[in-house]
Amino acid sequence: MKISKKGGVAIFSLLGLLMAVIIVVHQNPGPSADPQEELLKKLLSCAMILVACVVFAKWYEKFTTLPVELYQSRHLIWKLAKNDFKKRYAGSYLGAVWAMIQPVVTVAMYYIVFDKIMGNTGRGTGDVPFVLFLTAGLVPWFYFNEALNNGTNAMREYDYLVKKVVFKISILPIIKIIAATFIHVFFIGVLLLVAALYGCYPTIYTIQILYYSFCLFIFVLALCYTTCSIVVFFKDLAQIINIVLQIGLWATPILWDIRSIHADWVFVLKLNPLVYIVNGYRSAIYEREWFFQDFFSTMYFWIVTVVLFGIGGAVFKRLKVHFADVL
Repeated sequence: MKISKKGGVAIFSLLGLLMAVIIVVHQNPGPSADPQEELLKKLLSCAMILVACVVFAKWYEKFTTLPVELYQSRHLIWKLAKNDFKKRYAGSYLGAVWAMIQPVVTVAMYYIVFDKIMGNTGRGTGDVPFVLFLTAGLVPWFYFNEALNNGTNAMREYDYLVKKVVFKISILPIIKIIAATFIHVFFIGVLLLVAALYGCYPTIYTIQILYYSFCLFIFVLALCYTTCSIVVFFKDLAQIINIVLQIGLWATPILWDIRSIHADWVFVLKLNPLVYIVNGYRSAIYEREWFFQDFFSTMYFWIVTVVLFGIGGAVFKRLKVHFADVL
């Protein structure tokens, strides 16, 4: 069933209004919450929601075209994602095992260096075993790293499909991300196993892994629609992304605990949406906290993600007509 523009705008506006009401009535349970800071957060959040509603109404077609295409092609996407995963490791003796070996070795090396050689220096993990702290941070990072790289290069890798007039090239980035998700599912299992070995057995909070994985999926998809469009014309972007990812590994609290950082820097670091994801995985595994307890971080993450998705969709729609000529 196709929703008209008026209906779509009305639904989006109602959701925005509901979100704004929740933000206004929400009270931070923290004893150290600053009333002025909380008020500023609420005002900024409501202002961003208002801007989002206006922008959505003005460019409704640009924002909805891409999600509609993805939904209509969902069966083809699933089939191609499975084929992409199988093709990537076809011909090798160990097959998909290679995709699992490198991250496992990376975790082991970080563990040996930071825990066994350097000891407790600067890790700030409290009573949590460092290997569990580290694994909970690296599992979402590995997924983000692989999905962003593969999604960025989707158009170049499938250039023969891009040149087909009748093929919906908008599904190519999500195919690469779903293929990366298969490996991510395995590492979630590894994370749960490591947690169980240290006495952190699955609880009702653990189900939030699904929520945070979905958050990461949508976030990286939003980024990929911009990056895969630009890299067709500016191939150096792929190398720039690799450098940014190297910096991002250290700028995100993966190898260190954000609570060990001076309070003046915490706000700046939390502007990175991946901080929300990494902290979320840890909350789901051993901190036993619900995602809505960090209310403003949740709102911030989704507002940023929706904005990035809108930008990505607009950029992709604007540039895709030139892909075949360049490739």
